[in-house]
Amino acid sequence: MQTSAVSIDDLRSNLRGRVIAPGDPDYDEARTVFVGGIDRRPALIARPADAADVARVVTAAREKGAALAVRSGGHSSLGHGVADGGVVVDLRDMTAIEIDPETRTAWAQTGLTAGEYTVAAGALGLATGFGDTASVGIGGITLGGGIGYLVRKYGLTIDDLLATEIVTADGEILNVDDRSHPDLFWAIRGGGGNFGVATRFKFRLHEVPAAVGGMLLLPATPEAITGFIAASEEAPEELSTIANVMPAPPMPFVAPEHHGKMVIMGLLCYAGDAAAGERALAPFRALAEPLADMVKPISYPEMYPPEMEDYHPMAAARTMFMDHVDGSVAETILEHLESSDAFMRVAQIRALGGAMARVPEDATAFAHRKSRLMTNVAAVFMEPEARAGYEAWVDDFASTLRQSDEGMYVNFLSDQGTDGVRAAYPGSTWERLSAVKSKYDPTNLFRMNQNIPPA
Repeated sequence: MQTSAVSIDDLRSNLRGRVIAPGDPDYDEARTVFVGGIDRRPALIARPADAADVARVVTAAREKGAALAVRSGGHSSLGHGVADGGVVVDLRDMTAIEIDPETRTAWAQTGLTAGEYTVAAGALGLATGFGDTASVGIGGITLGGGIGYLVRKYGLTIDDLLATEIVTADGEILNVDDRSHPDLFWAIRGGGGNFGVATRFKFRLHEVPAAVGGMLLLPATPEAITGFIAASEEAPEELSTIANVMPAPPMPFVAPEHHGKMVIMGLLCYAGDAAAGERALAPFRALAEPLADMVKPISYPEMYPPEMEDYHPMAAARTMFMDHVDGSVAETILEHLESSDAFMRVAQIRALGGAMARVPEDATAFAHRKSRLMTNVAAVFMEPEARAGYEAWVDDFASTLRQSDEGMYVNFLSDQGTDGVRAAYPGSTWERLSAVKSKYDPTNLFRMNQNIPPA
């Protein structure tokens, strides 16, 4: 990375927000991202107060040729939210949200987390679907697509994105939607942070006054795994599920004799009334005697429980889409999980379809509308020197699961190079994104991401 030549004093005198530099008391906290093992030291971290501040930082970085990173929640698996020797645009102080319950829309700044947005909207019985983790920033998850607890009922996050305020590489602040700069609006719905710094989103909200959700822990057998996935695909669209096949952690509500044994940690969310939700969940409870059943009527924001603030895991992970999970696939999953000594290892399977699949594939830059299942395999570890071994394990695991759907979800993509990014944007999607990139960021200023170079 090129060391920043941007003047800290100049930025401090021109921004409404803050500039944090090496030596400042909160510098180390400000440069820490969610993923562990990343120790980068930016030349400065700008915390803008508004889009005008963002434009000033972007302009300064471009004029000085500095590496530029953009951080919303800081959950990039490769630490893209922090640049060694470069400039960081840290959006976390931009957290304003304006909700209009009459039109069921919200303008939200991109420093908000998914949990913060969901709590604010949930107070009015409304919701926009994000992911499954409260601390994820709405900026990154939205730009990559957004697969979460409402994906089958209401689609991806980008399917509820109505407009965006974005700062482009030339420092211009644009308001984009399907009528104003429609090419850019198409690209940012799935194309990631390649085209500018999104500073505000306008979202559609849905009425979700009640839900039935929580964790259902089942013993993992091939039959239970295939049954869980089949039930997920056959369920009403109000129900979205996540099946985490993994060794049972030593949780206090799980009997000690089950700790370390293979389980399905199911996360289930039915967006509707309690009676209908209980009927939809009955097939899952019938798969096996639950080891723990924490599924109950809740408010939708309760699907985003508090997280450990000091948790910074190191992980090797791969993402893919799959066509099916039959008995043979389930056995393969269990065999590979048993073969690793990672203290936490998982195969996570999400049934898709529903509202997500009804949007035309070329309507947005997310090109996987017909994909049936999204699977992620991961090994979480504590020692940095163990990474190479676990990377080899997840590579082998993923290769054994690969089926005819060769796509990848960009928000879960790790370091698979250009081939991985091309898999996230197959066919004509790549060429179309490259053309938009050439128009709005011809010098590839926004390259600290899963990068799409200009055509």
